[in-house]
Amino acid sequence: MHVDTAPAGRTAHPRDGRPAPTWAVRAAHLIPLVTLPSGLWRLALVAGVPIGASAFGEPVHLGVGESVYIVSLSLVSELLALLSLGLVQPWGEVLPRRLPLLGGRRVPPAFAVTTATAGAVAVTLIFGYAAWGVVVKGNDLDFSPAGFALLVACYAPLLLWGPLLLAVTAAYRRRRCRD
Repeated sequence: MHVDTAPAGRTAHPRDGRPAPTWAVRAAHLIPLVTLPSGLWRLALVAGVPIGASAFGEPVHLGVGESVYIVSLSLVSELLALLSLGLVQPWGEVLPRRLPLLGGRRVPPAFAVTTATAGAVAVTLIFGYAAWGVVVKGNDLDFSPAGFALLVACYAPLLLWGPLLLAVTAAYRRRRCRD
């Protein structure tokens, strides 16, 4: 039975409101968790926690601008990762009512699929390239061995972000788009 969740005067699309597969919900919840270790590593760097980081043998000293950038990067990446939940939750099907002009309207599935696919490809390329650089260059910043191991352990989960997002996007497309 289909429940009409559309705003007054509008009819919901017949494919809206269908539940996402359990595996896709789990994968979408995993995405913010794979981005968390690198964000925590960056926050520890800004806070001056001794994590074995050095720049060419010298202790890392960050200026205010660098600190703001690093904290912002951590927050933005975590917020973008949390957006993946919109691909498996009902709130991702209708724009929030508080948005001027667009509030209460259905999220166009093609827009969500295109945006999420582009994001998945982008993070796959970015973190794949970064991983390749670590393999080729190794510990070129002269981190302590333990510090370098911590860096790799915190950033390696980011390699899962793109593939997980692509899988969740494919499930969203099957659920919300007409074939």
